[in-house]
Amino acid sequence: MLTRSKYTEVIINIYKMTTMYNHEPKNYDCPFCKLIRGQDDEINKQEYVVYQDDKTLAYIAPKWWDKNPGHILVIPKEHIENIYNISDELLADVYKTVKKITIAIKETYKSDGTSTRQHNEPAGNQDVWHFHVHVFPRYENDELYKNHDKKRWVTHDERLEFANKLKKYFTKQK
Repeated sequence: MLTRSKYTEVIINIYKMTTMYNHEPKNYDCPFCKLIRGQDDEINKQEYVVYQDDKTLAYIAPKWWDKNPGHILVIPKEHIENIYNISDELLADVYKTVKKITIAIKETYKSDGTSTRQHNEPAGNQDVWHFHVHVFPRYENDELYKNHDKKRWVTHDERLEFANKLKKYFTKQK
């Protein structure tokens, strides 16, 4: 049985773990949370969402690497900044969706493989303060990791083309 002081120590340690590695600015207007709530903005629109369940959402990313078009972002529907804060259960839910997306990419894009990436904190290249996993289609000699600086914002039509492929795939899976 925990003593009162031991209980207090545990609570303080949990608080430290869940706040000490956070960089989200005060009053942060999370673009992923907007998408989850069904709100479109200038970058993200509902029509780019390709899959969702009670806990997660997956959509076509707004930036692509030149040789890896159609990459997907998988996000939890709960606002959580990074891997330090996410529960094991929700992390498992996110990665179950990641697995579904990788299979869908293989089937619809006819890619040679897939890769996943997840970033934490500014030094880890995190630039949206909501936990997310990148899922990339991979092709022979695409040099994804050598081409980190060769990404670009993509057009509405480009994103919609890949979104429609994946939506069709998931409709057939039901």
